[in-house]
Amino acid sequence: MNKFHFLLPMLLILITAGCQQTYNTTATIDPTQTIDNSFQNPKPADSVALDNNQPFVKEANAETKTSIDTSSKNSNQVNPPVVSIDDKATPSDKKISEQEKIDHALELCNYAQLMWEKGKIEEALSNLDSAYDSILALDLEVFPEYNQQKEDIRFLISKRILEIYASRQTVVTGQYNEIPIILNNHVQKEIKRLTGPEKRFFTESIKRSGLYRPYIVSELKKAGLPEELSWLPLIESGYKTRALSKARALGLWQFIPSTGYKFGLNRNYYIDERLDPEKATKAAIAYLKELHNLFGDWTTALASYNCGEARVLKIIRRQKINYLDNFWDLYQNLPRETRRYVPRFLATLHIVNNLEKYNIDTTHTLSPIEYKTYAINKQVRLKDIAIEIGEKTNVLKQLNPELRYALLPPKTYNLKIPADKADVFVAKLDKIKSSYSQPQTYVYHRVRRGETLSGIATKYKTSIRSISSANHIYKSHQLIAGKVIKIPSKGHVTKRPAIRTKTQIKPGQKITYKVKRGDNLWIIARKFSTTTKHIVSVNNLSSTKLNIGQTLYITSSKGKIPASQKQGAVTYWVKTGDSPFSIAKKYKMSLDRLLALNHLTKRSKIFPGQKLLVE
Repeated sequence: MNKFHFLLPMLLILITAGCQQTYNTTATIDPTQTIDNSFQNPKPADSVALDNNQPFVKEANAETKTSIDTSSKNSNQVNPPVVSIDDKATPSDKKISEQEKIDHALELCNYAQLMWEKGKIEEALSNLDSAYDSILALDLEVFPEYNQQKEDIRFLISKRILEIYASRQTVVTGQYNEIPIILNNHVQKEIKRLTGPEKRFFTESIKRSGLYRPYIVSELKKAGLPEELSWLPLIESGYKTRALSKARALGLWQFIPSTGYKFGLNRNYYIDERLDPEKATKAAIAYLKELHNLFGDWTTALASYNCGEARVLKIIRRQKINYLDNFWDLYQNLPRETRRYVPRFLATLHIVNNLEKYNIDTTHTLSPIEYKTYAINKQVRLKDIAIEIGEKTNVLKQLNPELRYALLPPKTYNLKIPADKADVFVAKLDKIKSSYSQPQTYVYHRVRRGETLSGIATKYKTSIRSISSANHIYKSHQLIAGKVIKIPSKGHVTKRPAIRTKTQIKPGQKITYKVKRGDNLWIIARKFSTTTKHIVSVNNLSSTKLNIGQTLYITSSKGKIPASQKQGAVTYWVKTGDSPFSIAKKYKMSLDRLLALNHLTKRSKIFPGQKLLVE
């Protein structure tokens, strides 16, 4: 028993000593060591201290540990770390393999830092991507103890990528090329197209660019954007001010109506500011600047300019890599047109920097036309001005492309006149005859089976050419039954069913009426000597659309005098050939006032016999 009491303490001492020796031979990291993850003071990849001040500690066997010495920054050549892992390993070896993946990710982060300091941004980003792939390969279900380390490294990678992209945005003054020209397979294909089958288009676009590029470049410099963006209209429109795409994008910079409105480009019957190169250039610069601030690199910003930022953001959200993405990361998921758009632009930049190599002739490049601007407050046609000042009409159209019909609007307009004809224009301004043009009105026709353009034109007393032009119908296009087309009309109104005998309703009386084929609110109101507004109010209708068989309640509206009538408004009965514009002009009212007075919109139709209020 005494021997047993003597051996027990000795056994405990030996066990404790053995554990201490094992710890001393296997521990390789001082827990107090940290790494500053800033780009200015790189440290070895043994441990990382993040912003949350939690030390990142590696637990690795000394035989499998690899690192990068910070002195490699001063060496002439730096090679990225390579780690090989044996697939056939014991559980303990697999645990070591998981640690090697973490080690490898840290080493790649440090190598990316060195590449960034040497100015090799793309290589730095590539190594950070590889580091992220390395930590994604961790099997956390088997080794959950590595989860915190994975999250710390993921945070470190994300932060460093943000710093790289932020460093790109700090220089937007054009001091160096911010749009890197990457000559990959996609760009090479576009180079072959533009210098092969499309060489004529490219050459003619280069010649037209002389009309607009000087102004575009000057505006880009003012905005602090790369001058290379001045070549973007070449792939957008070929520097044609009236270029129109299938998506209804218009002008030099190909704005769709909604985006144009967002950036201040207005349009009406007389003008469309998307056609004005100067106004459209300022809008495009504002848009591109917004996109660059959103995405951080120009290739992604240009992709967004083509297919919309909402589309690109949606694709980014679907990406498996959850930090930042550039255009080539998103390439496969973008629309086909956008996948060609950015490589086509990069190909354009490459070609314009090597015109002699690709034998592009630029000897007849056009020059901007010098002009002076005058505020004109009468409505005249450009052809009449051209005759008086002895200039070609096309020159005036080129200086004032936003005038949709080469006609000045009825309000004050800033007209551009060639500088050498400015004095003649001022002298003869009073002699130039005024012109008046009523805005084109349309009626809409749904094509029926068996109908032809000739038959429709005869029915509406217009020409086949007018209908074809209004609907962009060409010889190769056929009419499709059920399609709604626009019919140009001057005072023509849609036929309506004849109104039968009026039914008088006594005050307080209420009758029920079922909607028939051909009915509308105006016809029903006319039939019962009431108003459409009164019928809508009584039946709580949310719109003016009626369905056949729908039940309406009709009551008398007598005794109610409209407020507008009390203020001096008089009644006008619409005649055949009338239009809201002609009625407003007859009574010296603005069109907007007439429409507001009668609760109409610019798309509302009027019919012969309809009652309108005028002042």
